[in-house]
Amino acid sequence: MRWEEQRVDAGRAGELPLGLPDPVVRGSGRAGLALPDPVPIEAGTEDAFAIEIQAKSIINRVPGESQVPFRWTINPFRGCTHSCTYCFARRTHTYLDLDSGHDFDSKIVVKVNAGALLRKELAAPGWRGEAIAMGTNTDPYQRPEGRYRLMPEIIAALRDHANPFSILTKGTLILRDLDLISEAAEVAKVSVAVSVGSVDELLWREVEPGTPSPLRRLDVVRRFAEAGIGCSVLMAPIMPGLSDSPEEIDATVAAIAEAGAVSLTPIVLHLRSGAREWFHEWLSARRPDLLPLYERLYRNGAYTPKWYQREVLQLVEQAEERHGLARQGRSENSRTQPGHSPQSETDGDRARQLALL
Repeated sequence: MRWEEQRVDAGRAGELPLGLPDPVVRGSGRAGLALPDPVPIEAGTEDAFAIEIQAKSIINRVPGESQVPFRWTINPFRGCTHSCTYCFARRTHTYLDLDSGHDFDSKIVVKVNAGALLRKELAAPGWRGEAIAMGTNTDPYQRPEGRYRLMPEIIAALRDHANPFSILTKGTLILRDLDLISEAAEVAKVSVAVSVGSVDELLWREVEPGTPSPLRRLDVVRRFAEAGIGCSVLMAPIMPGLSDSPEEIDATVAAIAEAGAVSLTPIVLHLRSGAREWFHEWLSARRPDLLPLYERLYRNGAYTPKWYQREVLQLVEQAEERHGLARQGRSENSRTQPGHSPQSETDGDRARQLALL
């Protein structure tokens, strides 16, 4: 099993597809060498389990060849109870001999030593205080965070070291840490973004069943604005045939503007291996009428054609103008294709665009 390679004495950590170091398991599992026994995330339920591990490292370096505009990330969890059908990170669970479907949604790797380990790494002589992105792989404010409370320790460590960071989330639990984030923003550059692809509640229940509703997420934007911390919105993913109509886009942009977002970054759905198969299964069961459309749009790979992206971008820009949401000089590619990072954008803006890689 690949878990056998995660032993502390194996000498190295495994790697995710983007080259991010994976946590190392310290013997609480079978014979002290394999996957630790899962424990229910909430007492009395068996719909989601935590796999508690001691991580070997917590600040993850992104290799230069990854084409991303940030160098460092923190991911306190692997797997995600948000259960988004389209999630790009699903494939990472297969590197642990877990499946990218139900296991990804219900068996969550929890790095229980994240806070203490972060303080150690921030204090290391070689650390230069570079910006750290969170929420770029799986959501730091998903369901297990309510039990394990890893983020308060992480944010407090970053605050105490005046280290800049960004957070992208779909979780309203971030409001618990609003005061801590405000304190950190007084000593370092901090950016916060919330992901809301559509305000259609029927669609939300289908494709993001484990997340708070879109309107509750927009309340997060509103609360951060009231606290004097600007909050951006990643309008993602915009889904062909599901949330890309002029009416749907206008309604979503209107709600984002009303919530007081400082900026909006739209990204069209992309489907890589792992997510592609899981999403196709959902389409086949729930919207088989859309299968021909998806076969046409994604026949050449993970991304939709440029002409389609231009059409979506135009609809978003028109809605922004109608609802008074100022644009910030973002180019077409930066707003529809993650991976582009024009110089005119801030580090936080660029990190948010990469959140769905």
